[in-house]
Amino acid sequence: MLGKEFQKYFIQVLTPIYDVVEAEHFFFLILEHDYQMRRIDWALQTDFIFDASQLERWNFLLQELSQEVPIQYLLGQTEFYGLTFQVTPDVLIPRPETEELVEWILSEAQHLQNLKILDIGTGSGCIPVTLAKHLPKAEVWALDVSEAALQMAQKNAQINQVSVAFIQQDVLQTEKLNDTYNIIVSNPPYVRELEKLEIRPNVLEHEPHLALFVPDDDALKFYRKIAELAFNHLTPQGLLFFEINQYLGAETQQLLTEIGFKNLELRKDIYGNDRMIRAIRS
Repeated sequence: MLGKEFQKYFIQVLTPIYDVVEAEHFFFLILEHDYQMRRIDWALQTDFIFDASQLERWNFLLQELSQEVPIQYLLGQTEFYGLTFQVTPDVLIPRPETEELVEWILSEAQHLQNLKILDIGTGSGCIPVTLAKHLPKAEVWALDVSEAALQMAQKNAQINQVSVAFIQQDVLQTEKLNDTYNIIVSNPPYVRELEKLEIRPNVLEHEPHLALFVPDDDALKFYRKIAELAFNHLTPQGLLFFEINQYLGAETQQLLTEIGFKNLELRKDIYGNDRMIRAIRS
């Protein structure tokens, strides 16, 4: 089948579920992943033909996308801050908002010496691996309760040729950390059960709920525990960074203030939502 004809069919099948731009984006992600072909290359391939085996692969992916399976899981990888990360349904798919958090940390960390960094709830490892890549002199640790997530994070550290020490541990059951750090960062579960209606099916039905949801009546439980640990295990003037629930910015700030953190800064993400907090251990 002529490639250009299948492209039209592919987008036509997906547009009742996704908008045209997103459907086109999926097509070109697959094209680049399977054929190492960019948009400009495809534009020049006016007579490219998909053979039977290639069409079988395309139709499988099309069927899965029609059921809103995330394309990152289908391709087994995604890009984060210019780096390649493997992903499976054992880990959340890294998001652009988290790239903004990493950018903020990097901007604050450039002038610090003898850096020790801990990421709590690491998932795919996108935060510690990226920090280790851009701060090669830093010592970086990453903690998660999920063995499968840590295995994936370890692979991503190897793929991106960085050294990160991984720890399997349930932070909610942790009484003390293994060291003292200049920076502790976490993107913990923060979506309340009452917010499930806002979650798209591709996330709700396919990404790990363990890494997403918290009870409505204790939505800040991870923030409270991590902040308490951080207050005891950050160096003086050490930095605590959180990605947060956009609806709970004020509540998270109040929690951190009550624990003893100073100089809090709340930032919005690219979509205009309250998304990141930095606090200083004074």
